[in-house]
Amino acid sequence: MRIIAGKYGSRHLKSPGKLRLRPTSDRLRETLFDILGDSVEGSLFVDAYAGTGAVGLEALSRGARRVIFVEIARNAVGLIRKNLAALDAARDAEILHGDVARGLARLETRGERADFLFLDPPYEDAEEYQRIFEQLGHASPLAPQGLLIVEHRSTLPLPDSLGKLECVRRVRQGDATLSFYRLMPGE
Repeated sequence: MRIIAGKYGSRHLKSPGKLRLRPTSDRLRETLFDILGDSVEGSLFVDAYAGTGAVGLEALSRGARRVIFVEIARNAVGLIRKNLAALDAARDAEILHGDVARGLARLETRGERADFLFLDPPYEDAEEYQRIFEQLGHASPLAPQGLLIVEHRSTLPLPDSLGKLECVRRVRQGDATLSFYRLMPGE
């Protein structure tokens, strides 16, 4: 597992080892950031269900001003800390250790507005997708022009709209799909 491009490009990340994590593949991360392009520069990027932190670290490498990682697993939080330290990037990051729904509610309460909110719940947990979508459909810490990106198994159909959010693009790569949502006009 490595950083694809940017100031940390080609740097290797600590892998999950025996941890039960499914990191976003290098290829899918490359596709994601090719789509996002220069818009990542100067952004606030939230990596929820962060696991190893690879997606958020890629955002930092590509110029995000700040990344907030949200992760419940203590061992994964330790892995994110190690990867941030290895890149000397901790000053530009914050880790919220705990349930993703509570972490996103905390960001909402603090008035944080993410330019990018990346969600990667466990593929096999369809109920978790439903739970977080219900929350985001009513309140989300997304900036007015922000983008919600959801990684999911290609066989898991996601709705075309989530309350105030509408799907604007889907990109399939093997057994994974990225679904992109924006706030509906006037919201």
